Amino acid sequence: MPSIIAISAKQLVEAAKQAIEEIPAVDAIKLLNDPNVVIVDLRDPRELHLEGKIPGSFHAPRGMLEFWIDPASPYFKPVFGEDKKFVFHCAAGSRSALAAQTAQQMGLRPVAHIIGGMGAWKAAGGPVIMPDPDQKS
Repeated sequence: MPSIIAISAKQLVEAAKQAIEEIPAVDAIKLLNDPNVVIVDLRDPRELHLEGKIPGSFHAPRGMLEFWIDPASPYFKPVFGEDKKFVFHCAAGSRSALAAQTAQQMGLRPVAHIIGGMGAWKAAGGPVIMPDPDQKS
């Protein structure tokens, strides 16, 4: 069956990676306590519940990101108005590449993403906080 789309998701991700800063997980771990950096977790709440989260990271579900970044939006989150570097991550690095490119196109700077996402973070020995098992999602 012929494809009805002009560009694949994989092609979009590869193009995004060419336009943004990519940070290896081992280097991202070093940014964890940098007061000038905000690590932004784009994963959905189920992923956070199952896989844990990076300590101190800001959770911004991918579906709301553009609205949370835009100061004219009723959903704007003040963290995105801070003069900091925003380092996005997801589970494996595809959503975060697209998100970083979109944020950069919107004028948020500087932005980057963690190559390999949470999987790479964990593999590199990055700290993870697991949710309280008694807490409801």
